[in-house]
Amino acid sequence: MTEPSPTAPAADAGTRRAARSARRPPRAGRNLPAAIAVGVSLVLVILASLVFWKAAFVYLVTAAAVVGVWELDQALRTGRVDPPRVPVFASVGLVPLAYYQGADALAVGFATATALILVWRSIGSPRDAARDVAGGVFIVAYVPLLAAIASLMLAQPDGVGRIITFILVTVASDTGGYAVGVLRGRTPMSPSLSPKKSWEGFAGSVATSAVVGAVCVFWLLDGAWWAGLVVGACAAAFATVGDLAESAIKRDLGIKDMSSILPGHGGVMDRLDSLVVTVPVCWALLHLLV
Repeated sequence: MTEPSPTAPAADAGTRRAARSARRPPRAGRNLPAAIAVGVSLVLVILASLVFWKAAFVYLVTAAAVVGVWELDQALRTGRVDPPRVPVFASVGLVPLAYYQGADALAVGFATATALILVWRSIGSPRDAARDVAGGVFIVAYVPLLAAIASLMLAQPDGVGRIITFILVTVASDTGGYAVGVLRGRTPMSPSLSPKKSWEGFAGSVATSAVVGAVCVFWLLDGAWWAGLVVGACAAAFATVGDLAESAIKRDLGIKDMSSILPGHGGVMDRLDSLVVTVPVCWALLHLLV
């Protein structure tokens, strides 16, 4: 009888470990190569629009708002909320309206969109009308209104620098939090909403975003470096709040992602969740401090 090779048990154990590793999901819960490729591509498209024709950025944001509205509309319908689609989708016009007409026009536009949602839903059955109206106003406020604030920022004389600063501090927050969370994350921040988000990762978000903010404000906007630190740190805090808020919405509706349009990221709103909450903070702080 042939004796088994002494290396066979070790080889079998190695095979089993490799199989377990292959089945184990990534610690960060993402398809990292796809996420990086999509993220870099999006940043390049945005920067190209700002460099060559800044109005193109407005139309890019408008297109993203259309997809975001669609994703939220679909998500809310899984929770038996039926927002009035016509006025909700028409509200994406707030994004170019803010760029071309300013803050006063944006305020009037938002009030008009809200009134149209109420009037539109009043035609028909009164059953669940309050819930449907609330859902419609929530979508308009969460996506088109907040996205339109980026248009207000861009419309300023140094708007391109402000938009680049806003985007980079938010991306730095996400990247820094992701990297530190994967490497050093030990203390869960909110296990019920986002189990992989840690306080160590949050510290990485704040530190990375603050440094990037200081550099951007000093070099792009001729502002004080300390103002950039404030902008970056506050952006990281609100970006984290935006991420947790969307996680709460998705968990309440029983969905994992808003859609699967962006490989490695989920839906457009899974990428915009931090940006739409951060943009009014950056707009206000840059207006006050720079």
